[in-house]
Amino acid sequence: MQSPIAQPQSGDPTNGYLHVMSVYTDSDGALSDESTANVTEPIRFHSHFVDHMDLYADTDTVARYFDDHHVWFERCAQPMKVEPIGKNAYALVVGRYGAAGFELEPRIGLDLLPQENKIYRIETVPVPGYEPIGYQVDFKAAMELAEVEPGEILVSANNGSHPIEKITRVNWTLELIVDIQFPRFIHAALPKSLILGTGDQLLKQVVRQVSRRLTRKVQDDFCRTYEIELPKRQRRWFFQKQEIADPTGEEA
Repeated sequence: MQSPIAQPQSGDPTNGYLHVMSVYTDSDGALSDESTANVTEPIRFHSHFVDHMDLYADTDTVARYFDDHHVWFERCAQPMKVEPIGKNAYALVVGRYGAAGFELEPRIGLDLLPQENKIYRIETVPVPGYEPIGYQVDFKAAMELAEVEPGEILVSANNGSHPIEKITRVNWTLELIVDIQFPRFIHAALPKSLILGTGDQLLKQVVRQVSRRLTRKVQDDFCRTYEIELPKRQRRWFFQKQEIADPTGEEA
């Protein structure tokens, strides 16, 4: 059976609303009476991701870089639209994704909390003046810095090639919960198992694309900052899907 997942849509994201035909929201973004009658209780998707990324410096250097996220986060997050909403918080429009007859343009607020013993945490915060329609996102990530043995890796710097002396491994975990309020016509047209499978594929698609792009840009930016050449074979995504928690407790 062909998956109802659609490819990410081109064009600039607008306001992060869930678009289901033209009747889902009225002109000011609020749910209309007609649309309210045509939606159901949200379905929850809950997934856990884990991965790591290596940076060629000691943990103190990497920590200083991460502490200065206000310098690099916006440029590394492109092409996502990013807006600072506090000292350590940002509003992100992730992109436009289509599935099963509707489009989702997630907009979330993320708070990059100050480190505690070289452990960084990222949590969801409200975006001022914005109310998500049709979805809710709970994003909880932890990022721990730990030095590892460099082995035989060679890197190039401004004074020529030499063995790397320090590697900091950035160990990531992400707990992601997404509640999506599907319209009734989706429930009428598709079995619940397919809805759950489609939603899980969409979740993996969003995390995969965002993490791959963000990993590459952070690694490149870090190496440019400290004049280190990144070996191409060492590029990694931040997150890999580790397990799926099905809301029904059954296999889809």
